[in-house]
Amino acid sequence: MIQGTDLHKSFGAKQVLRGVSFSVAQGESLVVIGGSGTGKSVLLKCLLGLERADRGHVKVAGLDNPRPQVLAQKVGMLFQGAALFDSLPVWQNVSFRLMRGAERLDKKAAHALAVEKLARVGLGPETADLFPAELSGGMQKRVGLARAIAGDPPVLFFDEPTAGLDPIMAAVINALIREVVSELGATAVTITHDMRTVKEVGDTVAMLHEGRFYWQGAATDALKSADPVLRQFTQGRTEGPIPTLR
Repeated sequence: MIQGTDLHKSFGAKQVLRGVSFSVAQGESLVVIGGSGTGKSVLLKCLLGLERADRGHVKVAGLDNPRPQVLAQKVGMLFQGAALFDSLPVWQNVSFRLMRGAERLDKKAAHALAVEKLARVGLGPETADLFPAELSGGMQKRVGLARAIAGDPPVLFFDEPTAGLDPIMAAVINALIREVVSELGATAVTITHDMRTVKEVGDTVAMLHEGRFYWQGAATDALKSADPVLRQFTQGRTEGPIPTLR
């Protein structure tokens, strides 16, 4: 369902991706880990078509090197900061694409769909008419998740879904992601630094290191691996092969 083949991406003299290759089967949940500045966000942008790889090939939901406008019909995205539109009420945030895309839902249908998806992430119908500024950080994340699943897309991307949340709300978001991915039968890619997210969301894990996927395997194996690079990262050790001054 998602495939990257020999992806290279540079910005000037800085090589970020140096031959990333991987595939994610339909219904599988892949979690991508790696230190800050290793290229996780760049990889995500290449998969979404927001950046073009200098070399290599991307295939998502049957589309080859898709443009964002085309891919949007098949993909849902939860952004790190929720990225809600401050000037729009929650229900319009949730139904935003469906009111403007090929579906062109009218306001009544869009409001009803938003209420349905908000209920799926544990938010009551009264939330629909609030504005993002009236929501807590955890509620904003839930609204972002409701928007991501609004069109029942076959592919979902999650960018640091638990960033800025307390441990309890982070666990709630992880559980919701796992549930909606399973219910939709969706294929998911999650970028995270949170080892709890690795454990609770991922079927498989890939570690981005020095521009490549240094390690790929089952999530359960990642957390108990003896590999020195992977172990240093998953256990948060200051000593090891990964430089701590970057």
